[in-house]
Amino acid sequence: MYESIKKQARAAVEELLAVAQIKPGGLFVVGCSSSEILGNTIGKGGSLEAAQAVFDGIWPLLNERGIYLAAQCCEHLNRALILEEEAAEKFGYAPVTVVPWEHGGGSFATTAWRNFAHPVAVEHIRADAGIDIGLTMIGMHLKDVAVPVRLSVKTIGEAPIVCARTRPKLIGGERARYE
Repeated sequence: MYESIKKQARAAVEELLAVAQIKPGGLFVVGCSSSEILGNTIGKGGSLEAAQAVFDGIWPLLNERGIYLAAQCCEHLNRALILEEEAAEKFGYAPVTVVPWEHGGGSFATTAWRNFAHPVAVEHIRADAGIDIGLTMIGMHLKDVAVPVRLSVKTIGEAPIVCARTRPKLIGGERARYE
C-alpha cells in the first residue's frame, strides 16, 4: 500500500508542477484525507502510514525545486496550515499556537509537523498551486486567480484529487493586451 500511494502522489505532483511552473521560493498547498485514500469517509479512519506515503512522494519533489510545502489541517483546526518557520517568515504569516495530531489536525498535517525541521502553524496562506487529495477544500488557501488543472492521475488510493494552479489577474478591459 505505502509504495503505491507514494508513487501516485509523486506522479500527480510531478504532472502538476510541470503545468504550474512554480518558481523557487513559491508555495504549494496540500490538503490530504488519509481516510479517503483508504476508501473511508473523510475523518473516519485516518492513517499515519498513508499520510507518510503521500508526504514521501511529494516532499522530495518540492525540495528539489526550492518550493515550500504547506500542509492543510482538518476542519477541527479550522484548516490551519503547517509549514516551515522559514516560509512563514518569508511570506509574513503569523504563527498560531497549536500542534496537530492524528485526530485534531489530521494525519497529513501531523506527518508534516513531524518531518519539518522547524514547523509552525499559521491560519492563512496564498499558495501558488496545490493538490487536494480527498476533496478537503484547499481553495481558500490559493492566490487569486485559481485555475483548475486536470491530470492523468485521477486518484491517490481511493481518494479523488483536484488540482489547481494560479495566475495573475487579467485587468484593463477591452484595450488591454495580454501575452
